[in-house]
Amino acid sequence: MTTPDDLRDLDAVASLADPVRRRAYEVVAAGDGPVGRDEVAEALGAGRTLAAFHLDKLVAAGLLEVSYARRSGRTGPGAGRPAKLYRPAAGEHAVSVPPRAYRAAAELLAEALEQAGAEEILYGVARRHGSAGPAAADVSELLTGQGYAPEAENPDRVVLRNCPFHRLAEQFPPLICGMNLAMVDGLLTGSGLDAEWTARMDAAPGRCCVTLSKK
Repeated sequence: MTTPDDLRDLDAVASLADPVRRRAYEVVAAGDGPVGRDEVAEALGAGRTLAAFHLDKLVAAGLLEVSYARRSGRTGPGAGRPAKLYRPAAGEHAVSVPPRAYRAAAELLAEALEQAGAEEILYGVARRHGSAGPAAADVSELLTGQGYAPEAENPDRVVLRNCPFHRLAEQFPPLICGMNLAMVDGLLTGSGLDAEWTARMDAAPGRCCVTLSKK
């Protein structure tokens, strides 16, 4: 049975069929923070109006979110109007034809693990899974390859702008955030980057509950 959520996901993914719009999304997703229309227009080699059109279509599809800020850092009279900025939406979209209930199965398994008190078993599995992942010389490359969106706040701290397990983490925060931490810890160990970086639980709105700090 196709649900309204399935249709919204299908519309969101279909919006990326346009190559220019897909490239606009990639530019925003690759940014180190909110990205403005001028930056996207420059990357596309297109006019600002065309860039704005595609960006706003991505907002309507639920793939991007909008914020406003003055890029100059100035405030008060004469500072100019705040710029319209874009960043990837926190939600996620997946499409399968015909529809599959993988999300429902994951929710049932997470609830069963919580009720059975089997969190530590899950964390051990997540850590082993992470340590068996591909090698990487750079922490950003390592995390990007596993579906995270790392952002260096400074040379000694990396935050993750997204959570690959976002919907489950909303429903089962202690269980899934603990699993997430164990997974990232395993990734660092498997790649040999654990001598340089430490994964920590550091929850905050609008991003992953895990951050990384230099040792």
